[in-house]
Amino acid sequence: QVQLVESGGGLVQAGGSLRLSCAASGRTFSSYIMGWFRQAPGKEREFVAGIRWSVGSTRYVDSVKGRFTISRDNAKNTMYLQMNSLKPDDTAVYYCAADRRNSGIIATMRFSYDYWGQGTQVTVSS
Repeated sequence: QVQLVESGGGLVQAGGSLRLSCAASGRTFSSYIMGWFRQAPGKEREFVAGIRWSVGSTRYVDSVKGRFTISRDNAKNTMYLQMNSLKPDDTAVYYCAADRRNSGIIATMRFSYDYWGQGTQVTVSS
């Protein structure tokens, strides 16, 4: 059974930084694509960043490029999202997700992902 557990959320002032972690367990993730999504109140869940676990290639939504960095630690089976220069618009519940298809494509649509964590709240004050 695949389990994804997020941590690292919190309250931060605009311009500050946070690092989210997603601890993955239940299988080997070398062929998976992992992603971070976020959902603000009253809005759809949106793709933020994704990474191909095997090769480390990445993809970002335009609004976070240059500010967020996705990475993974193979030894710890953990994915990270380093978030810098945070803005109030970044306020949301952040979810990690896993796509088990070995397609090589980092999908941005939520239905492409098979497993989800419980989410962690990120609040950026102005």
